[in-house]
Amino acid sequence: MRRLMLLRHAKSNWPTGVADRERPLATRGREAAPVMGRYLAEELLLPDLVLISPARRTLETWDLVKAMLPEKPPSHVEPRIYEAKMERLLHTTQEVDPGVRTLLMIGHNPGFEELAALLTGHGDRYASARMSQKYPTCGLAVLDFTIEDWRDLSPRGGRLDRFVTPASLGEGPDE
Repeated sequence: MRRLMLLRHAKSNWPTGVADRERPLATRGREAAPVMGRYLAEELLLPDLVLISPARRTLETWDLVKAMLPEKPPSHVEPRIYEAKMERLLHTTQEVDPGVRTLLMIGHNPGFEELAALLTGHGDRYASARMSQKYPTCGLAVLDFTIEDWRDLSPRGGRLDRFVTPASLGEGPDE
């Protein structure tokens, strides 16, 4: 079995004159990311590897999430995730070492929303409905696959275990 967790970065600011890649987290994002980190820890959703977009807002999200985890998993900044389309995200995931059973990726929409929809074949219908309505900042999709190698990841091959947002955890509005 393989588990893929797709975490959209926390809410960011849009400061004037700052390149997109350098946008920092907003106050709301700095509050939401630790909430998701606590959730991962409490639910034992602990990754073997974390792939992170090189954008400042994703790196800051990861720093706040990992601070809440009991152990710090290996992480790697993966440039191909930055504002990637679904196809590139799928190929990047398929290249992950088969020794990694649980993968957390931290990146951006619309790619994450599209990848989660592509890979979901069945699962929690309420989670699926929430995810199809909106994949807000700090939204987390957890997908399980009955495969032994990431190369075997295929459309509709996953089961959506859950879709969680800070608001669904009672921690503020979804954005």
